[in-house]
Amino acid sequence: MGQSKEGYLTLWYDKPAAIWEEALPLGNGQTGAMVFGGIKQEHYQLNDHTLWSGYPEAGNNPEAAKLLPVLREQIFKEDYAGAEKTWHKMQGPYSARYLPLGDLWLDFDVEESKITDYRRDLNLETATTSVSYLLEGVKYTRTTFINHPSKVMVVQLKADRKGKINVSAGLTSKLHYKSRAMGNTLTLTGRAPKYVAARDYLAEQVVYDEQEGMRFELSVKVEKKGGTVSVTDTLLSVREADEVTFYLAEATSFNGFDQSPGMEGRHPAVEVTARLTTAENKGYQQLRQEHVADYQRLFCRVSFCLDGANLSQLPTNIRLKQFAAHPTDLGLQTLYYQFGRYLMISCSRPGSRPANLQGIWNDHVQPPWGSNYTLNINTEMNYWPAENTNLSECHEPLFDFIKELSINGAKTAKVNYGIQEGWVAHHNSDVWAKTSPVGDYDLDKTYLPQAFCWQMGGAWLSTHLWEHYQYTQDQKFLKEKAYPLMKGAAQFMLHWLVNDPKTGFLVTAPSTSPENLFTVEWKAFHISKATTMDMAIVRELFQDVLKAAQELDTDPAFQNQLTAALTKLYPYHIGRYGQLQEWFEDLDDPADTHRHISQLFGLFPGTQINPYRTDDLAAAAKQTLIHRGDVSTGWSMAWKINWWARLGDGEHAYTILTKAFNYINPNDKTIKSMAGGGTYPNLFDAHPPFQIDGNFGATAGMTEMLMQSHDGIIRLLPALPKAWKNGQISGIKARGNVELGMVWKNGQLEKAQLTAISGGICRVTSKQTLRVQELPAQAQKMDGKILIFQAEKGKIYTLVPSK
Repeated sequence: MGQSKEGYLTLWYDKPAAIWEEALPLGNGQTGAMVFGGIKQEHYQLNDHTLWSGYPEAGNNPEAAKLLPVLREQIFKEDYAGAEKTWHKMQGPYSARYLPLGDLWLDFDVEESKITDYRRDLNLETATTSVSYLLEGVKYTRTTFINHPSKVMVVQLKADRKGKINVSAGLTSKLHYKSRAMGNTLTLTGRAPKYVAARDYLAEQVVYDEQEGMRFELSVKVEKKGGTVSVTDTLLSVREADEVTFYLAEATSFNGFDQSPGMEGRHPAVEVTARLTTAENKGYQQLRQEHVADYQRLFCRVSFCLDGANLSQLPTNIRLKQFAAHPTDLGLQTLYYQFGRYLMISCSRPGSRPANLQGIWNDHVQPPWGSNYTLNINTEMNYWPAENTNLSECHEPLFDFIKELSINGAKTAKVNYGIQEGWVAHHNSDVWAKTSPVGDYDLDKTYLPQAFCWQMGGAWLSTHLWEHYQYTQDQKFLKEKAYPLMKGAAQFMLHWLVNDPKTGFLVTAPSTSPENLFTVEWKAFHISKATTMDMAIVRELFQDVLKAAQELDTDPAFQNQLTAALTKLYPYHIGRYGQLQEWFEDLDDPADTHRHISQLFGLFPGTQINPYRTDDLAAAAKQTLIHRGDVSTGWSMAWKINWWARLGDGEHAYTILTKAFNYINPNDKTIKSMAGGGTYPNLFDAHPPFQIDGNFGATAGMTEMLMQSHDGIIRLLPALPKAWKNGQISGIKARGNVELGMVWKNGQLEKAQLTAISGGICRVTSKQTLRVQELPAQAQKMDGKILIFQAEKGKIYTLVPSK
């Protein structure tokens, strides 16, 4: 249903990147690179998905189980100050930090002042960056990609005149390292810190150890046509070559979430040597063909075009700057949409670690928030576009991580809370699958506990397992992987819930609404009971586990337990301002513009609040959104796009989407972290600073504007904004393992193509009454405006408005 025009899916610039947020990202799930595109010196800032500080450390706190009854008694007596003091004693160590691997530097003998026709770009259709310029009549090109099947980065330098390439290559790292050059290979070996501090007040910030700490290796091999290669101790130099190709491979000693990387780690040199040998044997052309075929198998599933202005002839940063004043460049929006899918493919592949706060791209030894796994929204948001934009395979690293969390989380449940069944995960995690609460035990007096007292990470993550099943209908996955993990999360929650002496309902206690606070008698508190988000997550989890058990025809006794608990959960409440209540009591402040609006979980990504079924709760959710306002941090605005789309308000969703294109100058240090987000020149989401969840959340939200399927009905164009008057999309996915495409004109659906990959009953609706062209009238029926028909497995159906 239509493909993008040449150049429409390219980010390009007429100057090299001067700062990290201007550089262009490459990745294959394992290796990440930020490409600066320099003229005299090219810089590749490199990451590995497993390179973190630390080592397996449970951090469970035996004192917590003893204190839990005390904490609950304080909460039920409304002694919130006492509860917060008690919680401080129930915490554990901070999570590990995600670290930069190293830097590849290519130095060229050029005079920058003589350069003309400079261009650097990132082609989303081939996952390739290129740099080109003219110098004294010679055209130079530099092409880079990171191959997923062969696990190698490839850089090719070419000139259109022989003997014109002169380059030196060097490797460095911000971590402890040594480098050496020998023959045609340059190798860097290093070790990560045993410990990196999470707070700047701590005496020890970065600690290295002779025994503990991740080891890593990074090697570059050069291949040339013509010219000569020479080495010094730490440099490879090529002179007067016709063409030069660098192959880069890297690995760490990471040997699993439960193995010491220093004392039980793998030997990274073995993997690096094997990958470089493979790369050299295959050569540039085969590696490029292999890379493009592998990448396009995923990326090219979805195409998205909007009729309107497309200013792709302008540099991307200029387009972004102009968008606020002239928001007519719809091509920038489809570019941004596909950039989100590109990032997903580049940082999350089967076998890799899941995407962290920055995907796999980070250049700080002490990155913001540790660049870790923040489970109270950010990690989950990373995977919102995995299913509906047809990248189910990219979801798999999260499922592997959930399995690891379940192992550690079972220990945390026993030690911290005395709960013998199931598993729990808290607010932060890391490559070691940390499940205990952070906060540095009782030592951190500078940070409030609202972010740390949150036991819902495992429950929320488990809903992703059911989502994957709904989109893929993979019974083997549901039975062998998803259901046991979901059941474990539900088992913990059944034990975690307690009867509230005030109301008789089952509640969570302690309970927080992530990172927000409430006031009682002019005093601010964070910990109470039965926050709306807690109860919504529990409700969603129990419903999902019930459906999964019914699908598998298993666990009737456990089904009865869940059914009984569901009837006793503390319900939603609409507050005195008409808002969806955030707290157990009606304590919301309509002037509160906090970035987290966690009480709306049930609207999205949950399924409990629906304008078609629960119009009163939907209206209250809308009032909450109005109170909180549109502009916030980047990821928060992305979540708001999804909420407004679920409410069927395409205009409001679109308004926030356009505000997300607010240009953020990365050199402007006066911009406050919580003052309002936008987009950096390289289209990375600006919290600020960079957080990748905003990119993923926006791509998911744009899909929700065009298609929804969360309530058993496929809704076509449910929140189409006027600005998207004419367009087409193909290859997106609906629950039920349905792939579909649509064409619309003048804001009205013209036709849709639906492929029922697994077959089954389809329920489809739009603002127009629909019919299936391929089926006789008696084979399709209408329930109001919902078209219902039996779809054969793998067959394509064309849906058009009835005349």
